[in-house]
Amino acid sequence: MITIHNFPRGARGLRVMWQCEEMALPYDFAAVTYPPSEAYLALHPLGSAPFLQDAGGVAISESLAMMLYLAQRYGPTPLLPTGDPAAMARVFQLTVLSEASLDLNPLMGARFAAPDADKRNWSVGWIEERDERVLNLVTERLGDSPFLVGEALTLADIAISTSLAMWTGALGKALPPALAAYQARVTDRPAYVRARDRMAAG
Repeated sequence: MITIHNFPRGARGLRVMWQCEEMALPYDFAAVTYPPSEAYLALHPLGSAPFLQDAGGVAISESLAMMLYLAQRYGPTPLLPTGDPAAMARVFQLTVLSEASLDLNPLMGARFAAPDADKRNWSVGWIEERDERVLNLVTERLGDSPFLVGEALTLADIAISTSLAMWTGALGKALPPALAAYQARVTDRPAYVRARDRMAAG
């Protein structure tokens, strides 16, 4: 059985739950306290979330790694179109871009943890400018399509949508109109709603 350990409002764990719902994979949700308990630290010494356990001794952190693992182990799935090399490459690119290029952790650290004098330091401005360019690129990639890689939802949509939610929610920033409409559309999917409601229920 898949077990997803996550903070009660953790966006990155929510995307793993969303994927499980899209793939109809049964899973358990285990809420992680903050600060993490000694029991959780024994399981995952970094104390970060999400963290995934599965049959066969699988125990991994990093939500994108979890998404790729689930798609590979329990696929094939339309979320990872392995039969089309160009589409598969685009899914990989945009999925990784959601964390590697759309760099939100330093911005959240500055907003919620930095002293007032450091909340608008040079690096914050530089990262915000870069993230705006990344959002423009995502908007271009979307174009007139319903999803980022053609006509079907993929891992790229789940990953990017999660980062967009953090951009608007945790950071209070705006999206270009096309991305705002896209975000509303993908988070209206029944699988997303089920995952969100399950996390909220604990």
